[in-house]
Amino acid sequence: MADPVNQQYANRQVGFVDRHIGPTADERATMLETVGYASTAELMAAAVPEGIRTSSVDGTLPQAAGEDEALAELRTLAQRNEVRTSMIGLGYHDTLTPPVIRRNILENPAWYTAYTPYQPEISQGRLEALLNFQTMVTDLTGLDVAGASLLDEATAAAEAMTLARRVTKKAGDTFVVDADILPQTLAVLRTRAEPLGIDIQAVDLSDGLPDVDLFGVLVQYPGASGELRDPQPIIAAAHERGAQAVVAADPLALTMVRSPGELGADIAVGTTQRFGVPMGFGGPHAGYMAVRSGLQRHLPGRLVGVSVDVNGTPAYRLALQTREQHIRREKATSNICTAQVLLAVIAGTYAVYHGPEGLRAIAERVHGHAARLAAGLRASGVDVQHDSFFDTVRARVPGRAQSVVDEAARLGINLLRVDADTVGISCDEATTSEHVRDVLRAFGVPSGTAETAARAESVDPAATSGQLPVALSREVDYLRHPVFHSHRNETSLLRYLRGLADKDLALDRTMIPLGSCTMKLNATAEMEAITWPEFARLHPLAPLEQAEGMVTLVRDLERWLADVTGYDSVSLQPNAGSQGELAGLMAIRGYHRSRGETDRDVCLIPSSAHGTNAASAVMAGMRVRVVACDDNGNVDLDDLRAKITEHGKRLAAIMVTYPSTHGVYEETITEVCALVHEAGGQVYVDGANLNALLGYAKPGEFGADVSHLNLHKTFCIPHGGGGPGVGPVAVRSHLAGFLPNHPSQPDAGPRTGVGPVSAAPFGSAGILPISWAYMRMMGGGGLRRATETAVLSANYVAARLAPYFPVLYTGANGLVAHECILDVRGLAKQTGITNEDVAKRLIDYGFHAPTMSFPVAGTLMVEPTESEDLTELERFCQAMIAIRHEIDRVAEGSFDPEDNPLKNAPHTAETLITEDWKHPYTRVEAAYPLSSLRHGKYWSPVSRIDQAYGDRNLVCSCPPPEAFQE
Repeated sequence: MADPVNQQYANRQVGFVDRHIGPTADERATMLETVGYASTAELMAAAVPEGIRTSSVDGTLPQAAGEDEALAELRTLAQRNEVRTSMIGLGYHDTLTPPVIRRNILENPAWYTAYTPYQPEISQGRLEALLNFQTMVTDLTGLDVAGASLLDEATAAAEAMTLARRVTKKAGDTFVVDADILPQTLAVLRTRAEPLGIDIQAVDLSDGLPDVDLFGVLVQYPGASGELRDPQPIIAAAHERGAQAVVAADPLALTMVRSPGELGADIAVGTTQRFGVPMGFGGPHAGYMAVRSGLQRHLPGRLVGVSVDVNGTPAYRLALQTREQHIRREKATSNICTAQVLLAVIAGTYAVYHGPEGLRAIAERVHGHAARLAAGLRASGVDVQHDSFFDTVRARVPGRAQSVVDEAARLGINLLRVDADTVGISCDEATTSEHVRDVLRAFGVPSGTAETAARAESVDPAATSGQLPVALSREVDYLRHPVFHSHRNETSLLRYLRGLADKDLALDRTMIPLGSCTMKLNATAEMEAITWPEFARLHPLAPLEQAEGMVTLVRDLERWLADVTGYDSVSLQPNAGSQGELAGLMAIRGYHRSRGETDRDVCLIPSSAHGTNAASAVMAGMRVRVVACDDNGNVDLDDLRAKITEHGKRLAAIMVTYPSTHGVYEETITEVCALVHEAGGQVYVDGANLNALLGYAKPGEFGADVSHLNLHKTFCIPHGGGGPGVGPVAVRSHLAGFLPNHPSQPDAGPRTGVGPVSAAPFGSAGILPISWAYMRMMGGGGLRRATETAVLSANYVAARLAPYFPVLYTGANGLVAHECILDVRGLAKQTGITNEDVAKRLIDYGFHAPTMSFPVAGTLMVEPTESEDLTELERFCQAMIAIRHEIDRVAEGSFDPEDNPLKNAPHTAETLITEDWKHPYTRVEAAYPLSSLRHGKYWSPVSRIDQAYGDRNLVCSCPPPEAFQE
């Protein structure tokens, strides 16, 4: 007879969908009562316009799987990958991630669930880690200022190209590129240059600069072939012509060779992948850019700087308002609005853990393997092409390249077949003497000779000149800051990382109610597979037959994403939402050009749009024209008609966000699409707000031609403190031929594609298992429930807070979509308490602030997501209501208008324990405005930060420890 207790437990088993969705059935009933609807179906019928609702509700997604079932399927896919020793190189190298870093950063939700540090007071830990990264980059490159990471080396090079053009006063449109550049970098440069009218000339720089009117030159150091040449003459020649010199440099090589800055470079770019970040079949990895003094205000992306708080304590923050697209919009020169923060933190911590001597030892070991390999080949009569190299050897074996590669493969090693006569071999941190021996054997070197050469502790300089050129040799003159000398043992590093994480607020502590950012649960089961070696250690250019499981996963995800969005084709290559925007617009441009309509270059963008939209349009060679919005935040149809009439056959596209940037289901979206189509234009729908549509509406069905999707929003890839992200582009069939492709992998995109928009064929493939697992465990029905709950939660928050903070925009029946905008402007005018004061006061209540001043200045945009239960939603609402009561006390005079808990927020523990408490409110009112805060209180490590001081006194590398002493 069955045990009734066990049977009762079995009947209560909860599936993944119920684990992911926060509110229980009883809680949803309570929320529905507050909102005024009997069911979520009734709520959605009232909120979502009938004209956009999909008829294909269930789609073709498989039924929802449990966690164990989904992980078992991922294991099966992983086992279909064959992880060989990779010696392919070309910018991707195997690396040994220290377990203490893997477990305590990459696998730690305190780090991977954090948001971009726009609220610096609650981001001091990740900001310090990013400052470590910046200091590492500036030290190794010998340049003055480095950013907090870019998306990969290829896109960093493209950003350097446009930066060079921007700051060069010359009128020339030519950018000269080293012929020995990484092939994927050259391809991305060509993709990005063509719409901007930049002429890329790839030349052999050993013959000097060509006689052209250039604005910049890019040198690969060492070259893709492995050859290590002194770039100094080319840099000097570029400067003589008034051009900028860019060096793409391997940071591990820079521990042994002279820095780009010392050689005179203006800009250095590259990737920090080999600093502890797995290859992951192409990403994500932290690209870098460093610049000489004078160029720092032109840096794309994010820059961490040092400022002070109101008490004069040094504190970190993002400097120089580097998201320039929010300021300059259509005049912006970069659409970068994200970074690779989690990967930059890993790379910077790798340098902290190893220190300068440790990094140098790794580099020397890598170079030693390459030198021994070259010596063994030469000793057997093989022609080694270059005398000077760091980690890569190119060997000529006329007519035998394929047989050598095949023999190495039989021994479990992937080499690079350059052409029929040439083989490339790259050594890395994971290379062993046994690998060197097996490579020599693959070339036909006798076993005894191969064994001896592989294990030789030194190489006779007379036998090989493969040692580094004396003129380029470098001493250990880098990473002198104490942080790179203080955490050599695991205990110390473990505590350092814990201390940094404790300073921050992430999803593991509290909801992050950021509108437009969809900070939802990143389930452990979704995250688990990304560190499996079968996924993590795949080289992106490995033969596809060795990556069958990964390719199957990619194809599954492409198909599922096309299904839920109503499109026909999807490319997963874009490794950020901004790059997905660019890819979508490039597809539109390619489509028009294929039809002979090259004059179609006008892109219409509503005035409420995200700033990256305009910047992406400019980068795609389009001219931006702004369409007005009406008083309700909707696209003004009269102004749209006028703009269409004005631009006629020059209209290329319109970019709209749906639901709107204001968090409303616009009733007129189908009419907007029809008007643009009638004029011959294409419709781009920004997928930032897709969390309000899945299972209910599909952009590809209601009139859109192309969208980018944010896998780091709707599909559960975590934000990681500001990256990684994935921004796939989805299109209808007539645009499918213009999706991104890749020169090194024909299966990555259509033959007629526009070129690559990221370095790797499948973008940041290493984190795609996260979204695959989410969709597999949710199924079509689960995604629909998630949408219902997200909309319910937003309307619940709006209903609860409307009596205290007016909700600025609503749609049909007074409802919002998945987010709502709280209007603080009237209160600010009445009391002087601004939305920033509310945001900082929320820190005292243990919350991250909502989105500030976007899309409307002076407001707060709240997106609760489906993952937060009613207890957490109420905790947030109670905090906001309590803050409103505090504002009322300012209005009525019981709180001083300038010296009150809101203006002085956040309150640190240190400011509260001072004996000289001078404020007219009590310490209890400051620290514990709600009694519940006495249990598990979060303390901000710094008080409110002076942003302007940090811009006036720009410091963007680790300050000396003395700066933090009184």
